[in-house]
Amino acid sequence: MQSVVAAGAGFLLAVLWFDLMFDVQVLRHPDGELPETVLASIAGYYRRVTTEARPMNRLVAAAMLTTVVAILVQLIRDDAPRWVSAVSAVTALVPIGLAGGRTVPNAVRLGAQRGSSAAQSSLARSVCRDHLICVTGIATLLLVQLVAA
Repeated sequence: MQSVVAAGAGFLLAVLWFDLMFDVQVLRHPDGELPETVLASIAGYYRRVTTEARPMNRLVAAAMLTTVVAILVQLIRDDAPRWVSAVSAVTALVPIGLAGGRTVPNAVRLGAQRGSSAAQSSLARSVCRDHLICVTGIATLLLVQLVAA
């Protein structure tokens, strides 16, 4: 099961890397509204990956589910030391829960480019912060699985 968990984490880490390539534009503008070109770039990316990419965008959700199920199977079967499964569960469920509960809905709203520039800037900053949290969790998950292998 470690290979399935590691593969899922690796895939999710790659997705986060692509997201962060757009999100980092926010970091160059720490205060106020983001420039229109930055908002257009980020919003265009999120429109493509959350809305226009159907059904391929469902692959990310499938990878999340597969990774969580593999961690549960790993835990139930004692395929790895308990601490590995416990740390893996936390480092997977926190970012996946954050993504499902807040990040993806915010990215969809940002991709729609509705609302004021200030509202869109706030969404872009929120998505960036969430992705920084998620990349930390998923990278830790992958590291734990690889060290324990």
